[in-house]
Amino acid sequence: MSALAALLSWLAFPVYVWQGVGVRLRARRMLPPEGPVRHHIDGSGPPIHLLAIGDSSVAGVGIDRAHDGLAARLAGLIAAREGRPVVWRAAGFNSATAGQLRDHVVAHLAPETWTHIVLAVGTNDAKNFHTVRRFKAEFGGLLYALRARWPEARIVWSPVVDMRRVPALPPLLGRILEIRAALINRMGARLCLERGAVAAPRLPIVDPQAGFSGDGFHASAAGYNAWAEHLAPYVVPQRTAAPRDAAQVP
Repeated sequence: MSALAALLSWLAFPVYVWQGVGVRLRARRMLPPEGPVRHHIDGSGPPIHLLAIGDSSVAGVGIDRAHDGLAARLAGLIAAREGRPVVWRAAGFNSATAGQLRDHVVAHLAPETWTHIVLAVGTNDAKNFHTVRRFKAEFGGLLYALRARWPEARIVWSPVVDMRRVPALPPLLGRILEIRAALINRMGARLCLERGAVAAPRLPIVDPQAGFSGDGFHASAAGYNAWAEHLAPYVVPQRTAAPRDAAQVP
């Protein structure tokens, strides 16, 4: 079935090019927000060191304040829930693909100890019509690189959203890109399982008008907050309360 889907998407490639050029020409150009790309939140107990790596979504494109971005909101939610200090860093780069993050980002990050790593990558791989074989090599290599540098970190990948729900995309283009996104997500989930990472479920897009920024492609502040709420339980799973001793049960 995946082979047939891939073939259908390639047959639709001329439509993708035609409509994609139109979207690019009409799209509102947005830059990452000003503000810190790393910060800390006070708390008690052992700190959580949170690193977010990815494309323009991690860079915070679509919002005006860095503290409304995915990494900052995720850090805030985790700190509030756990009561522990959180040190966070957002390493996001416009248009980045899995291979670019593997080759040009991971190797140049400072040698700090990150306990939790969030990956938001795959959208540009799907949008650029990268083959599944290429994504397997590049995303798989990215997971290897992260695991080699931070062997004890919990790594969580956020898959590509349903492209049919992205307001900036015409319906036909959205359907074509959704085929590519589904192929990317299937391979990404498999690689996470094989290479010691966690593939979170897709972020559900409940209200596209509220969840996307003015360009209709990147998240709004509300969208990033919803994304962070979605990912938080997978990044730092809530501990199950230990059962009370039978003698204490009233």
